[in-house]
Amino acid sequence: MWRRARADEVKSQRDLPHLLISALTQLDGATLVLAPGEVPIFTNTEAEQLGILREGRIQSEELLASIRVVRRTNVKQTGTIEIARGPIGEGKREITVTLIPLNENELVLVLLRDESEAQRVHDVRRDFVANISHELKTPIGALSLLSEAVLGAKDDSESVSRFAARMQIEAKRLTDLVQEIIQLSRVQDSDPLKEPQLLSASAIIRESLDQCRTTADSRQISLTFQESEDAMILGDRDQLTMAIHNLIENAINYSPADTKVAVSASVANDIITISVTDQGIGIAEAEVERIFERFYRVDPARSRETGGTGLGLSIVKHIITKHGGEISVWSAENVGSTFTIRLPIQSQSEDDR
Repeated sequence: MWRRARADEVKSQRDLPHLLISALTQLDGATLVLAPGEVPIFTNTEAEQLGILREGRIQSEELLASIRVVRRTNVKQTGTIEIARGPIGEGKREITVTLIPLNENELVLVLLRDESEAQRVHDVRRDFVANISHELKTPIGALSLLSEAVLGAKDDSESVSRFAARMQIEAKRLTDLVQEIIQLSRVQDSDPLKEPQLLSASAIIRESLDQCRTTADSRQISLTFQESEDAMILGDRDQLTMAIHNLIENAINYSPADTKVAVSASVANDIITISVTDQGIGIAEAEVERIFERFYRVDPARSRETGGTGLGLSIVKHIITKHGGEISVWSAENVGSTFTIRLPIQSQSEDDR
């Protein structure tokens, strides 16, 4: 599907041969045809979704430099470039680029393919096997030992009850661990910006809070939400809800009773900032840099008590990075922590286009 042209593009677009337009619409991946001045006179849906264009202009200086070389030499070029997933954050796409001079009116055909997808599938398979083999050893080993203990104490009903209760705890931990490994694999294996939804940030935050209220009430922790204004985000509703839910649940689990977990949201410069603040045990400065690593636990004893798997924050970082955003943390021991998410929003000017 090719996009609607601006008035100053119509003449050039009509000059494109009908057979060329028909061929371009059948190609896989992102496709553009550029007139002199690097003005796009043809783009398909995939090109718009990649984020390579903004207000009708190519955003990658690396790609622009390659296009100029093709115009000057009239020779086809192929290479790879990296483009940001959003205006903030460290998320990147690795794009394979093929540039073909069409000669007709000095046009250049640009073919773009997101190679991040193939790499992502490879990484998911590799990491899934590594994570399963490493992390499942502990609960499976514990269940094996406990089952032997039950058999050895079969004539002691009190011991059997105690070992059986412990087996239930380990079985739940095993179930939670498998579930979170599956969630992490799904997050890694999907691109929320490929076919994004337009979502209300406030609705996502409120849904996440509602999911955590039972846990908060059981631990006598109050939840509050302060927002300045609503904002629209492009992405996957389930993933974003999961990310904010994980942050709130993490804050609840690491906070003492009769304290507060506060969520706030504010908008500035087309960026929404969502913060989750607790009055919990805090994180030592030496450990702050590692808390987003898979299976890293700041307090292993507390993790065993709360059932933490060490995957929640890793999942959050993957989701936010894939949405073109970033996550950071401030923390002080015995004072509390604040986790802050920053995401690009759909501005009013973008809605009108």
